[in-house]
Amino acid sequence: MAAETVEYKLFGLKLWQQVLIALALGVAVGMVIQALVSQQVLSVEASKQVANNIKIFGTVFINLIKMVVVPLIFLALVSGITSMDDPTNFTRIGFKGIITYLSTASFAVLIGISAGLIFEPGKGVAVDLSSFAKDVPEASKASPSIGDFLLGLIPTNAFRAMTEDNFLQVVLFSLFFGFTINMLGDRVSKLKELLREASYVVFKMIEYIVRLAPMAVFGFMAWSIGTQGPKILETLAMLVVAVLAACVLQYILFGLMIMFFGRISPMPFYRKMMPTQLMAFSTSSSKATLTTAMRELQTKMGVSEQSSNFLMPLGACINMDGTAIYLGICALFFSQLFGIELHAHDYVVLVLTCTLGSIGAAGIPSGSIIFMGMVLSSVGLPLDGIGLLLGVDRLLDMVRTTINITGDAAITLMIDSSEDKIDKEIYFS
Repeated sequence: MAAETVEYKLFGLKLWQQVLIALALGVAVGMVIQALVSQQVLSVEASKQVANNIKIFGTVFINLIKMVVVPLIFLALVSGITSMDDPTNFTRIGFKGIITYLSTASFAVLIGISAGLIFEPGKGVAVDLSSFAKDVPEASKASPSIGDFLLGLIPTNAFRAMTEDNFLQVVLFSLFFGFTINMLGDRVSKLKELLREASYVVFKMIEYIVRLAPMAVFGFMAWSIGTQGPKILETLAMLVVAVLAACVLQYILFGLMIMFFGRISPMPFYRKMMPTQLMAFSTSSSKATLTTAMRELQTKMGVSEQSSNFLMPLGACINMDGTAIYLGICALFFSQLFGIELHAHDYVVLVLTCTLGSIGAAGIPSGSIIFMGMVLSSVGLPLDGIGLLLGVDRLLDMVRTTINITGDAAITLMIDSSEDKIDKEIYFS
């Protein structure tokens, strides 16, 4: 349950307005750094040092988020489950949530593959891929097999899973823990209340941390533009266009899902999600945006606390539609780049591995790069070109995160509406 809060303002500006201003300032400072390099006022190495020093503002913010994200996931899921007095409520909503999340992720992969076939971003690209191989993260060169990935979902030590930030294992343990508390009923009522109070504390901590988001946005944007310059928007332009087009289609589909399955108009959802989406786009972090999204759903869209507290943290850990799209497009990109033809069974394998990869990438910085190796290896594509993506991954990560958090919120809203729990007076206000 998101703690009750008064909207934070600074100099009369709402948080999302502060973020927007910080975003513009970050871009401006990054361009100034680039201009100083072009005029030889700064050397390339000196400009990188300046940009890296500014990036510290963003790194501090992300580290603070990492500090509380495991308690957030554990307590939000457990308190969400234990707030459902009727066990059938948990079973029904949980089943709906998991099936919907997996279905939308698989469909997102199909959208990504289709965009790759239509735009053909890998055709006509001339580049020496060997020069990028050294930049590929080691984890992507030794990606887990599908069997290892599935076995890795079960923690052998719950506390180690928490200390190592293995979010999927934390989710599984949290679900089991919360379900067991519900089964014990009144015998653990004091523990249930303690967990609810602890969740309030963690939500309040994250509320304070999120107030630093403008500082983080400024740091990251100044660093990105300052080190990579305009080429961050120019490199692999067709790949960027393909990803953006696929994400726009996915964004529209969220509205259709709300309309047909939630049986309500999606327009208030689109309008009221803008501050959350701006936060997601600017921070590139679903976890950093999670409490903001939950608060917006509850206070501005009338979504019940039960659905929001259970489905949103779950979605932040297993539902990455933007990442699924990206993995699907990139697989087509590399097949076209290397001139390797994919067959029908390869596309089936891609849907499976991209869906699993998007789940595995949840909560991992640049997790899509890490799991790209698993996706490419599954259909026999070489990994040498993964480093080619690093130049545009930051920009696309911002877009992916926006789609990810929008998908979580749309599905939470849709399921809450299907359960007739949503306060429509608040939603349509």
